[in-house]
Amino acid sequence: MKQPQEKGAQTSRLLRLPAPRADCKCAPPPAAAPVIAYLFTTFPKPTETFLQREVTGLQALGVNLRLYSMWGGGGTFNGQPVTRFPKWKLLTLAIWLPWLAATHPRILAQLSHGLATRRPASALNFFENLLGLGFGLVYAKHFRTAKPAHLHAVWGGAPAASAWLLHQLDGHPYSGAGHAYDLYQNGGDRWLREKLTPALWIHTSTDMGRRTLLEKGLPDENIHVIRRGLTVLPALKPLRTERSHTPLRLLCVARLVPKKGLDHQLRIYAALKAAGVPFAARIAGEGPLRAALEAQVAAADLASEVTFLGHRPQTEIATHLDWADVLLHTGVVAADGDRDGLPNVIPEAMSAGVLVVTSPAAATTEAITDGLTGRVCPVEEPANWVEALSALRHDGDPKNSASATGMQRAAHAWVEANFNAHHNAARIAALYRKCTGC
Repeated sequence: MKQPQEKGAQTSRLLRLPAPRADCKCAPPPAAAPVIAYLFTTFPKPTETFLQREVTGLQALGVNLRLYSMWGGGGTFNGQPVTRFPKWKLLTLAIWLPWLAATHPRILAQLSHGLATRRPASALNFFENLLGLGFGLVYAKHFRTAKPAHLHAVWGGAPAASAWLLHQLDGHPYSGAGHAYDLYQNGGDRWLREKLTPALWIHTSTDMGRRTLLEKGLPDENIHVIRRGLTVLPALKPLRTERSHTPLRLLCVARLVPKKGLDHQLRIYAALKAAGVPFAARIAGEGPLRAALEAQVAAADLASEVTFLGHRPQTEIATHLDWADVLLHTGVVAADGDRDGLPNVIPEAMSAGVLVVTSPAAATTEAITDGLTGRVCPVEEPANWVEALSALRHDGDPKNSASATGMQRAAHAWVEANFNAHHNAARIAALYRKCTGC
């Protein structure tokens, strides 16, 4: 399939969001600032730009971070080294496990009992927890010497397992996180409650995540809903006045995996074509379902309307958002229970003035209120999507709050109020100050 011709990203429309500090440069923190050790599975990771924004925001606030990556990543980030776990050091567990048995038999018994009595969510989840425990055991001496004031596990899998073990071994205070993958895929991490119960606070980015953590028995007062965020907010672009007379420009940014409901999305495209609605659709993302989706496009005779872009860097996504009239999100709850929280691309589209039509699955409706900040349609009913998209194609009356222009403005305002990376990083920094007493 042909690749669309691109134009340069229009960075002149980017406006810096109000920040807690006048500048957003990552100046070195004060020498006496307490060290916060950040534990990642992989950092930096191209598909997790939200974590990069969080770290950048904290650095701009003078938080003294030390970055650790257990699997991939490494190198430097904003001029700061990222300590990457050398996997060969897992061989030293032949020494450290007997040491653990001799010096901390209670911890080893607790781990052994958990492994013997609790089935992991998946083979991957089992491996992630073992990786985290291995990292914690091998790096225990390092943290004992470094004496960070606080540990933070950015995910509930391997990072939380490490933080839990380091707390058990040497009393390191820590915080943790529970996000969509940790909570839902294959029923969620089976050890999540045990790993997060000793945490001083727990980060989740949606109200849906908070409810699930409460259902798992974690204390309400420890759970903090702090959304991700954008460091810059594009100026609201005007709707294309000619969209009523030209193909509607549709964009989807998603990994090609079951929870994105892309088979439903292609049926929506087929319904649009059958209804005589002209459109051009771009799907940016890569994944195991690509071959099957391309075959579905061919079978539905959509090859001239639908273009698969593959994985695109974040800088290029801005160009596609500038092109698009509407972002489609057709998320579902997958057979293994996996689902999105609030995909970052939805607020990114809202901030850019791209109208959003989403399914009601997961936490998308925390940002998209039907008829106010976008449209919400069930994926099982393509006719509803055809109706919504047709209305957005023609309706631009600025005096009507339910019009395309009204929804565009309300969506932009929601992002400004809820998705400011500087303000959200400041909330996280305040929790670290409370935990460390500084």
